[in-house]
Amino acid sequence: MYAITGGGTGGHLTIARALKNEIVSRGGKVVFIGSTNGQDREWFENDSDFIEKIFLPSYGVTNQKGWKKVQSVANILKLAFSLNPLFEKYRFQGVISVGGYSSAPASIFSIFKRIPLYIHEQNASIGKFNRVMRFFAKEFFSSYLESSKVRDYPIPNIFFETRRVRKKIEKVIFLGGSQGAKFINDFAIRVAPELHKRGIEIIHQTGKGDFERMKTAYSKIEIEAHLIDFHPKLSQYIAQSDLAISRSGASTLWELSANGLPALFIPYPFANNHQWFNAKFIHDKGLGWVYSQNEIRPDHLFQILDEDLEEKSRKLMEIIKPDGAKKIVDIIVSQTAPS
Repeated sequence: MYAITGGGTGGHLTIARALKNEIVSRGGKVVFIGSTNGQDREWFENDSDFIEKIFLPSYGVTNQKGWKKVQSVANILKLAFSLNPLFEKYRFQGVISVGGYSSAPASIFSIFKRIPLYIHEQNASIGKFNRVMRFFAKEFFSSYLESSKVRDYPIPNIFFETRRVRKKIEKVIFLGGSQGAKFINDFAIRVAPELHKRGIEIIHQTGKGDFERMKTAYSKIEIEAHLIDFHPKLSQYIAQSDLAISRSGASTLWELSANGLPALFIPYPFANNHQWFNAKFIHDKGLGWVYSQNEIRPDHLFQILDEDLEEKSRKLMEIIKPDGAKKIVDIIVSQTAPS
């Protein structure tokens, strides 16, 4: 019996789902402990794989100041100890945290109850809470740390199944995430005429809120592009592409890497700039490009279009292997199985 805790945003919740699926596939039982804020309810309220779902009124601490920060810490401690009946009921073998503010109460209470705590950190720049909690964790999993026992990021197998080596750029994909990214959308319009001139096809994930505006924008410059707002099978469009222009959220970054798709990253410049450090991890290995929104110019992309991507593509596929979730759960189960 395990508790999975954390969330708030899709990056955290994607890992929660991957680990839950792996545990359940082995006949294990899982409880989810999340927050009434963020996307936790939207993702898991109707997920029958969990034997119980708890949503607490938790909220972030690091973005608070002064007295509000004190109140936030007090709220987390109060919520942590409110979990005692749940912990007594299920006698968890382990608590698995995927980060985010909604992971705080259950993570803290697991330490109080001396239940093994396992943490998966999605980003290259470790969040403030996880920086503290990693010293109490039985295992701390990160794809960026050599000390991590598992460095393979849990992503769907479809990205491995459709991987291929890219060489010449014939099709590019612009990725802004499910909510879209106005900056990337506008950048796409700026570079579209040159891409069209070179005979390069365009796939563009616009986000739901910007689809109509982008449809009009492409029409005005008389360029045909394949526009999608957000597609549940985005992997098929990634597999078709030869270069991505993308934000650098952790899941996206590792999905592109697994597929062998080189990327020009334009990180989301907020949330402690964590996307910059994700992209820098790839850039420092010589396997991609990264520019801030203040730096990026169309000619940065045009220079890439003339490159042979074969070496980058092959090496991207080497830095992540399949079955990340399986490998993590293997370790957790081996350390928590009843003697």
